[in-house]
Amino acid sequence: MKRYIFLVAVLLSVAGAGFQSCVNIEVEPINRVKDTEIFGSETGLFTYRSQMYCELPIEDFKYAHDKLFNDHNCTKSINSLAGESISRDVSGAATEAVGYWNDAYTLIRRANYIIEHLPEYESIHGQDRIKHLVGEAYFIRAYTYYALAKRYGGVPIVQRVLQYPEESIEELQLPRSSEEATWDAIAADFDLAIANMDATSLRGTANKYVAAAYKSRAMLHAGSIAKYNTITLRDNFNTLVCGIPSTRANDYFKQSYDAAKLLDGKYSLYLKSWKSDDKEAQYKNFLELFSQNKSADHPEIIFVKDFSEPESVSSWDAYHVPLQGKGPSGYSQETNPTLDFIELFDGIEKDASGKFANLDASGNYRYFDDTMEPFLNVEPRLRATVILPGDVWKNMIIEIRRGIYTGSISGGISRFLAENATTAYTSTQVYKDNKLVLSADANQKPYEVSPGVLMNPAGLTGTFNSGTTCLTGFSLRKLLDESIPTELVRERYCTTSWVDMRYAEVLLNRAEAAAELASAGEGNAYRADAYNCIREIRQRAGAYPLSGEADLTLDVVRNERKKELAFEHKAWWDLRRWRTIEKEQNARVYRVAMPFYVKENGKYIFDVRLDEKNKKYTFNTKWYYQEIPSSEISKNPNIIQNPGY
Repeated sequence: MKRYIFLVAVLLSVAGAGFQSCVNIEVEPINRVKDTEIFGSETGLFTYRSQMYCELPIEDFKYAHDKLFNDHNCTKSINSLAGESISRDVSGAATEAVGYWNDAYTLIRRANYIIEHLPEYESIHGQDRIKHLVGEAYFIRAYTYYALAKRYGGVPIVQRVLQYPEESIEELQLPRSSEEATWDAIAADFDLAIANMDATSLRGTANKYVAAAYKSRAMLHAGSIAKYNTITLRDNFNTLVCGIPSTRANDYFKQSYDAAKLLDGKYSLYLKSWKSDDKEAQYKNFLELFSQNKSADHPEIIFVKDFSEPESVSSWDAYHVPLQGKGPSGYSQETNPTLDFIELFDGIEKDASGKFANLDASGNYRYFDDTMEPFLNVEPRLRATVILPGDVWKNMIIEIRRGIYTGSISGGISRFLAENATTAYTSTQVYKDNKLVLSADANQKPYEVSPGVLMNPAGLTGTFNSGTTCLTGFSLRKLLDESIPTELVRERYCTTSWVDMRYAEVLLNRAEAAAELASAGEGNAYRADAYNCIREIRQRAGAYPLSGEADLTLDVVRNERKKELAFEHKAWWDLRRWRTIEKEQNARVYRVAMPFYVKENGKYIFDVRLDEKNKKYTFNTKWYYQEIPSSEISKNPNIIQNPGY
């Protein structure tokens, strides 16, 4: 019987740069192409394998929980579901609204096809090349099953090309495998990828160390589920499709740790501009970590997805820049970091409760000479992640204010509202004698703060009641391209590369796995190694050094992960695998810090309060396992739905 495969897309590449970007186009013929026309030629093989990389479920700039992997406008960044930020387009806790299932099994079939049939063309491509390409297929299959497992738990494991009509419908209606077996299959595929692939590869493609890095991520996830998950489900075959026996936790953590260790000496943290005891150099270095991610000799980048204009672009900058950097299209300020997130970082003066100290001992607002003063000693990593009010971005001072206080300061200024109030600032009746000047809209009416000196109440980026303005007092800096002129900041134009895996994450995976093993009594050597990994990351970040191994706790490791990987689409999944997000989000409203200019003394105060839009976040625990698409269940009676749907 002749075999055929579908040819539906090609990858455009830049000479010598490997896989740069993906684009779907029609090719002739659009029906079926024989195996020999694909696997038998370098061009055909390149096309087939390129399509697989294009279809990888990478949660990049175009990933959003309501559209999955193709949200060109980036209007619902998943960062807003993890407490990192507030978005005007996300009203509260949510989960993915679109099921990732059919596309996953289409990609798995492509990988299976290569694994089964590409070795037949060894005489054309050579044994070593075939071995590496088959290893890539194992990597892609593992990556895809990981995307399924972290959403659904146990899923049908298909490791061969299913044949229809040679096999009956009943034979093809495979049940869900156990969640444990699914994670074990992922581990086995990553191991086969590591064993088969070369040590180096073209940019944007996998090699053995790329596979090891992703194995460290996947096995850490599996270990967390085994240890912390309490939701279980058995199907009609008595298979535990949701849940992993807790006895497997240490095994998975050990696999994660060992995989991360394989990258020792192969990658390193980016330190090209870093200097000890030089905060400005440390800040610049962390910025360069991302701005220089197209560099061929970048030591930290492990796996990257490149974008190029016009065929593969995003709208990230157009939707996330500060308001005063808004271009001709887009809406700006989609991501507004919360004060809760800011307070994770070292160097901010805290009160007795560990919160930003915006009040003095009498309970009145503290005065600051400018809006950057509270953050002068903050770790440089925060400045490189978030635009603080009054900091410089694109050679502009980013003005973020909520208003101007015009009343007397005799005896100090008492807080405007109770700490837990959600009343909007526009309800001026709550302030005595209307002592606040606020901006109702973008057409701000300047206010005379001193003879002949006018000031816009909200500044150029601060909050007013309409438009795409700053909602929290902070704006996003990380992942924005400061080299793009404002006039070119527009929709579907951003070509920033998405770094899907970098060495800092591998160190964090290793540290967390080691800390888990140490806490389980597996030996102090693990604790020492976790401490060294965290020390290396904190040193690069400019954070305060830990005093010793005794300071190393699992909470320290988790907080370090939240800071280092912020806005890289990791936090939401981390909170889910730790099974902590429903504790963090139980009718929660996130906090903001709004700067106000004080007319009488020319200083600033910060009003710390709950988000005035009163967005409440309550995570539904059934979301730990997402809903399997009903269309898949209707096609296969052997698949049982997850709990709660």
